[in-house]
Amino acid sequence: MRLRLVKEHTTFNFFKMWKMWIGVSAVFVVLSIVSTVIMGLNFGIDFKGGTTIRAESSMPVDVATYRAAIEPLGLGDISIAEVFDPSFRVDQHVAQIRIQAQEGQESIASDMVVRLEAVLQDIAPGITFPSVESVGPKVSGELIQSAALAVVIAIAVVLIYIWLRFEWQFAVGAVGALVHDIILTIGVFSALQIKFDLAIIAALLTIVGYSLNDTVVVFDRVRENLRRYKQKNLSELLNYQSTKL
Repeated sequence: MRLRLVKEHTTFNFFKMWKMWIGVSAVFVVLSIVSTVIMGLNFGIDFKGGTTIRAESSMPVDVATYRAAIEPLGLGDISIAEVFDPSFRVDQHVAQIRIQAQEGQESIASDMVVRLEAVLQDIAPGITFPSVESVGPKVSGELIQSAALAVVIAIAVVLIYIWLRFEWQFAVGAVGALVHDIILTIGVFSALQIKFDLAIIAALLTIVGYSLNDTVVVFDRVRENLRRYKQKNLSELLNYQSTKL
């Protein structure tokens, strides 16, 4: 006797309360938009601008130790990452330190760079700053526009692709689902004030890609069943489709 956790012929009426779930989704979309408009996004250094410092030392980079040493300086948002390159010497350890733009300034003052180097000398003797570069608000503003444009273009391409491969009704539904997912994701970042940087833009484009893949698979089967079961209404057909998937 085999243990069966799920019945052999299991069906779920996914469309039984479709109006309620559309209403719930609409409410969350509205809340996400309101949160984004009122609270805004907690943009990271990528979008705010700031200073990027290349730090080199003969000692291995310990990101946590670097951060603990820099935090007392009160420089605000700081991003520290170890840089790897096959061309580096065995004793060459490089870290990229990114510091947000300071109030009223596009970059940190030169005296603050000297203080920062002195602080890091205590944990990594002989550390040097071969490169100190600043990114102003203008460049960061252009980056925000480019990121938003990338997401919009991705959605537009999905619309055209689904429209050409299937029908315009499918395209509208697919794009509606994509926009829904993206707006909700942005709303969560706005409500919780999670840092929003270029990595999140990449995540949004990944959502578009995965959603497109699922959409094409499901819509292809739906189109096949629409031809096979012409007498079934759409909700019944989609419930049948969901069960088979």
